[in-house]
Amino acid sequence: MKKIKIAIDGPAASGKSTTAKLIAQKLGYLYIDTGAMYRALTLAIINAKTDTANESEIKKLALSCKIELKQLKTELHTFLNDKDVSDAIRLPEINQTISQISAYPEIRKIMVEKQRELARDGGIVMDGRDIGTVVLPDAEVKIFMDAKLRKRAERRFHELQKKGVKSNLKEIEKEIENRDNIDSTRTASPLKPAEDSIIVDTSNLTIEEQTDACLKLINIYFEKV
Repeated sequence: MKKIKIAIDGPAASGKSTTAKLIAQKLGYLYIDTGAMYRALTLAIINAKTDTANESEIKKLALSCKIELKQLKTELHTFLNDKDVSDAIRLPEINQTISQISAYPEIRKIMVEKQRELARDGGIVMDGRDIGTVVLPDAEVKIFMDAKLRKRAERRFHELQKKGVKSNLKEIEKEIENRDNIDSTRTASPLKPAEDSIIVDTSNLTIEEQTDACLKLINIYFEKV
């Protein structure tokens, strides 16, 4: 069977990353978390104490730092300059800064080239905010996952609680709302469904249910070819 490219987009905490990872496991595909790549770059910027308003310095850092995604057993790990930063990139400090960094056009160009290279041979599930529209406009299956703001905030809150990170639900909801606004109104690669993507509302779905819904859409593609 032909190995295809599957693009899954959506806003923060819509469930796209977990779903994309499960789909990749079930299909035997490579899972590429583009958000983790931007998070790793954001961490590099914070560690280097680089001014987040200085796009030229951030561009130099983006070109020089080494960002890798490695499958270790059943988990995808993110490495920054050969150091595993999988946990560090999920902390609130990263969430508060990442949208500013990912909005820079020159930074997106650099990251998109890295992402396209990873997807070149197919057999991948890639999730992000502009995969179907910009990174992989030729993806055979495009899915846009969304959910109500409150539901997404609750998911992120529980996720942080499990990791032992103190958080406030109202603050998380406001943070996600702000990020939605920045991501959907930025000039470079705004968050929006591709014209040929299928929208899946995950507000009232479990992870298993939304994974099954996406797998059905993928199976429909294979039935047509």
